[in-house]
Parts: sequence; C-alpha cells; structure tokens
Amino acid sequence: MHIQSYPILSALQPYIKLICTMECDDDADTSYIRVLPDACVEVFVNYTSTPVAIISDELHKRSIVTFRMSQPMDVKMRKGAGVIAICFHPGMAYNFIQLPMHVLSDTMIALADIWGRMAAEIEEKMAGSGNNEARVSLLQKYLLKELMKDNDDLQIVHCLRQVSLSAGLIPLGRLVCDTGLSQRHLSRKFQEYVGLSPKEYLRVSRFICSLAHLKRYPAFSLTEIAHKSGYYDQAHFIRDYKDYTGYTPGQVVRIRHILY
Repeated sequence: MHIQSYPILSALQPYIKLICTMECDDDADTSYIRVLPDACVEVFVNYTSTPVAIISDELHKRSIVTFRMSQPMDVKMRKGAGVIAICFHPGMAYNFIQLPMHVLSDTMIALADIWGRMAAEIEEKMAGSGNNEARVSLLQKYLLKELMKDNDDLQIVHCLRQVSLSAGLIPLGRLVCDTGLSQRHLSRKFQEYVGLSPKEYLRVSRFICSLAHLKRYPAFSLTEIAHKSGYYDQAHFIRDYKDYTGYTPGQVVRIRHILY
C-alpha cells in the first residue's frame, strides 16, 4: 500500500491533522494493517470503483467516516482501491459533522449519511480528476464550505491544547480549574466534542505519546519509554498497550503491520 501526505490549507490546519492518499496495488492478504485507537475522527473518500476495504471483517464499498475507536481496527484495502484520508485533530471534527461525538464512538458510517448528496458529488468529481493533487485540492474546497468556525468551543480548545503540550500528563483538576467548569460539565463537553471523558482522553493521549517515544528513541529500553511517557509502573504501561493495540509493548516494536 502506498501512502502520500499533502499540504493542508492554512484555514483548515487548526482542524485537520493529516490529509493523505492511500492506494493499494497489492493483494488484499498482503495489505493488512492494524490501526490503533486514538481520539481522532477520520474520513475516507473513495475515488475508485473498487470497494474501500474490509474493516474488522466488514466490507465497505464507498466513502466512510470512522469515529473515535476504543479498540484497534484491522484493515485490508482491496487491490485497486484508492482513497483520500482526512484525519481531524481531536475535538475538531464537530465543526464539519454536526453530531455529538460520544453517540458515534466505535462506529463507522457512510459519508453519504452525514453529507447526503454532496458525498456522491465529491466522489464523482474526484473520480474524474486527472491526479491526486487535483483530488486533494477539490476535497479541501468542499471542507472549507462545510467548516462551521462559530462552533469552536474555546474551553474545549484550551483543554485539548494543554493536554497536547503536557503529553497527556496535565492533572484533570488543572483542566477543571482552568475552565471554571464543574468536572461533570467539563465531561459533558468532552463527550460531545471528543467522544471521551477528560480522564479517558488523558489516558489515550499518554499512550499516543508513548508510541511517539517508541519511534523517536529506538535505543531506549521499554522501561525508559514507560518512565519518559509518564507511566508510574510497568503494569499500567503494559495494560494500556494490551487495551489499545492487542499486544504488549515489546510486540508492538517488532510487528510491522501496525500503523501508528
């Protein structure tokens, strides 16, 4: 499978983490990948007549949206398939998809169920485009039209920024204090925009940070990675990896089909 990332328009950068094309020239059995859970919503826009992929044993033929997953997904792209993947920053998909995120957690639905006829219109225009650069440009224009900037919640934006800056290690009490909200009210906001409670979001953020450390510091021992990522002991470190990947940290380092 070939993956190519593309520049994001400046107006979309606060909302979109990554835009890339994914094309499969291999047999389905050789293009199997395991995608790990995080707090992001992703859109996969199909620009071919080939079904997108088999995801967790279910065949998806057209463009889809995957909401925040709590467990890893096994994906097999079909030979000849091609999609543009859009990965939103945590909490930012709400500006394009006017639905409570917690209602849709652990689900995959057709893009047409969210954007209606516009989804088919995008697929048709992208299929007729001459190259992937043109397809990406076209899709970003549609995203700009759908962007609802007035829906930004400054308290949520502040919390997400602080969690990112602290690599998931900021105390929950600090977020509550910063916003001036009760913990229950803050949790409701997080559920609506992110699909997770603040406590759950801090946990997955720490895990994602540890994955980055695995890539960045290959010479470090797993004990050093755990400590650098803010884990108090090996038991919590191993538990998070088994929950989020299905493997131990040592296995994640060795296995090649995991995408992170």
